[in-house]
Amino acid sequence: MLVSLKWLRTYVRCDASAEEIASRLTMAGLEVEALSGRNMGLSRVVVGRILGISPHPGAANLQICEVEGGNRTYRVVCGAPNVAPGQTAPLALEGARLADGTEIRTAEVRGVFSEGVLCSEAELGLGDDAGAIMNLPAGLSPGTPLVEALDLADQILEVSITPNRGDCLSVLGIAREVSALFAAPWTPPEIVLQETGPPVESLASVIIQDPDLCPRYAARVVGNVKIGPSPLWLRQRLQAHGIRAINNIVDVTNLVMLEQGQPLHAFDYDRLEGHRIVVRRARPGESFTTLDGENHTLRGDMLLICDAARGVALAGIMGGLNSEITSETTNVLIESAYFQPIGIRRTAKGLGLVSESSYRFERGVDPEGVIRALDRAAQLMVELGKGELASGRLDVYPTLVRQQPIRLRVSRCVRFLGLALSRTEICRLLRSIHLRVRTIDDDSLEVVAPPFRSDLSREVDLMEEVARLAGFDHIPSTLPSALVMAAKPARTQTFRELAKETLVGLGFSETISFSFISRQATERLGILPNDRRFHSLPIRNPLTEEQAVLRTSLIPSMLETAARNQRQRKLNLRLCELSKVFFPRGSEELPEERFNLCGLLAGTRRPASWNEPAEAVDFFDLKGVVEALMGRIGISGSRWSQTSAVPFLRPEAAAEIHLAGAKLGVLGEVRPEVLEAFEVNGPAFLFDMDFDLLEEKATERKTFRTLPRFPEVNRDLAIVVPEDLPTQRVLDFLAEQRPEHAESVTLFDCYRGSQVGAGRKSLAFRITYRSPERSLTDEEVNEIHARVTGKPGQTVLQNRRGEPNCWRSHPRSSLLGARVLRGSTASDASQPEAIPPQRHRHTATNQGPPLPGTLHDRWSPKEACRLAGRRSRRA
Repeated sequence: MLVSLKWLRTYVRCDASAEEIASRLTMAGLEVEALSGRNMGLSRVVVGRILGISPHPGAANLQICEVEGGNRTYRVVCGAPNVAPGQTAPLALEGARLADGTEIRTAEVRGVFSEGVLCSEAELGLGDDAGAIMNLPAGLSPGTPLVEALDLADQILEVSITPNRGDCLSVLGIAREVSALFAAPWTPPEIVLQETGPPVESLASVIIQDPDLCPRYAARVVGNVKIGPSPLWLRQRLQAHGIRAINNIVDVTNLVMLEQGQPLHAFDYDRLEGHRIVVRRARPGESFTTLDGENHTLRGDMLLICDAARGVALAGIMGGLNSEITSETTNVLIESAYFQPIGIRRTAKGLGLVSESSYRFERGVDPEGVIRALDRAAQLMVELGKGELASGRLDVYPTLVRQQPIRLRVSRCVRFLGLALSRTEICRLLRSIHLRVRTIDDDSLEVVAPPFRSDLSREVDLMEEVARLAGFDHIPSTLPSALVMAAKPARTQTFRELAKETLVGLGFSETISFSFISRQATERLGILPNDRRFHSLPIRNPLTEEQAVLRTSLIPSMLETAARNQRQRKLNLRLCELSKVFFPRGSEELPEERFNLCGLLAGTRRPASWNEPAEAVDFFDLKGVVEALMGRIGISGSRWSQTSAVPFLRPEAAAEIHLAGAKLGVLGEVRPEVLEAFEVNGPAFLFDMDFDLLEEKATERKTFRTLPRFPEVNRDLAIVVPEDLPTQRVLDFLAEQRPEHAESVTLFDCYRGSQVGAGRKSLAFRITYRSPERSLTDEEVNEIHARVTGKPGQTVLQNRRGEPNCWRSHPRSSLLGARVLRGSTASDASQPEAIPPQRHRHTATNQGPPLPGTLHDRWSPKEACRLAGRRSRRA
């Protein structure tokens, strides 16, 4: 905001320099961004008196003027139509610089030398009239500098006003601050009205239909005004604040707005239908043309000032073209109102209209200053427009706007600010900015802020005012003496950090992506409408179509991140993200927010090296990562099952993870068509986990177990089963047997090949036996192990076709203490096949390994290892 220092000094008697005033205002929170001079370029312009005029010999439209300019007379060639002998006018001498930057030089004009220029208002930057020289008062002495003669010298403060200080958007508002900061008396302009017209109630009426948007509306009527140019002093004040002068009536409304901070509007009274003002909401789709000639379509939440038939002004923003003041106007209705700030801002933003009025109304004006500004405008219009003021005013104020008292504790204020201030000093500072202060007791004050200080509502606001007025630079710099203690992290936060640290330790890089994805992202995953993740929450004003909805899954963001990295030739990827997904609950409710954990593997298992070949990652690398993660965060007892129900994973390489009947997540290899849709070069493997459910199922309890005192005894068990039988089913069966002293069962080999036949696989398990009380003998272990394998004809499993599988064993056969079993169907389970034991040793002639499905006797350890090396393929 621009503030004329000359105008400011008319209200507050402060002898401080402009620089000191700017510094004190800045330290009080009203930053002065610039301080500049005004009319300082008129130093070579003086008062001139025209002594005589003669025709120009070379041009009929020019005249030669003899102008007295102080100690001498100057010959000036002039073409102005209003030049006359005895006239007093501004004379720009050689070296003067005009408002447009033109420098005056002695020059020959049609054969006659001109020693200066008789100037118009426009040439001097004092007005808009460029067609005639400026007439000066006849009593001015020739040769007097024009700046001194007309008191044009001024300095302009450019003050940055924060949004909460709407009270400082006026010259009087800044004057109040200067008065408080310098303890200088201030005097607002005196308002004296001469009401010589008829009662205003007989001339006009005001109706407020929407008091929630317009709590107060007041009006006065001035009749028989004469429209004309404003006097120089008024135009100077407006120009100093960047406002163009129009005519005396409109200029008065702008002057009062700058002076009081209360926007006003003047209507042509005779153009108001029914001489009535109706304040109402606009009808949806209603059209209105503003003073700038623009037509606007209004919404139903916008406030409109109307007469008896139509809209005449956008409330608090801009007047209408159909009721503006023109040169034919003789009667004026003055509007002064208090509009609800939020409504004005909503309308201004909705229509893209910003004006000096809307800027002030948005920040809040003084509801009690409505009448003061109205009377001030009426006073000036009567003085400058020679009008007749109707007696009385129209003031509709259905609901009073009251300020609530605030309790201020002196001891707390002193402790909060660190300033040694007494109760008396605090009272003095607050009263200096027109706050009403009442003492309750030695430590308590009751403070009521004036209506123009709507920003003061809490005790801490008053403390800030005390600090401003006492001076921020007087607050001592001290270190805080309070004991600072870090709060214990919440379990949720600790659990998330543990999961992230675990994945980083496994070689993953954490990614952070936007919570917004495209509408087509879930469709590219192949998710169907019956899936909860298909229905996403749209964004009302998305930045782009690629960020149009809130995500229901982290997978699209993960695949897009992988594609972006691959385009940068980053092919070996281990990425993870722990973030929120959002599920709609209804049109009026906020979405459900859940944390999900997603990870992706692609590329090779290890970087290329000279001493080992590059191996691509596979499903079991991902499975190992998930197992390690769950073990680290305290998830135990989970079950894994193959699934074909995940639309974006290959059925033959996809699994679900369950715990206590709840589905924790899925993992597997991404389908090629999904990779192609996201422009990812495959293969790629990912997991997607419900992290909130993981946290719910995890346990923080750690159980201590002593180191074993006695040695373990291992027995290996090889089983030939159909290819489509999940290994987990076999492990479940072995767990159900609960062999005595069995400590663990581990799958250590899986073989597929001609030795076991097409459609079958051989699974090798290692069962570890150990007693916590003594060492087990081989005979004891063999007897226990035999009870595990010696259950001929027992149906334990079913393959994918629903056919049960039976295991048979021969009591005498073993392989390094392991039992080799063969799968068969239930149809032959009741008739166990007699398979004689055989003994095999590989010699130079090598008879080959035993036939598939046979039961083997003992080999030497060396032969067994060699055979296992030829047959095995690590899972």
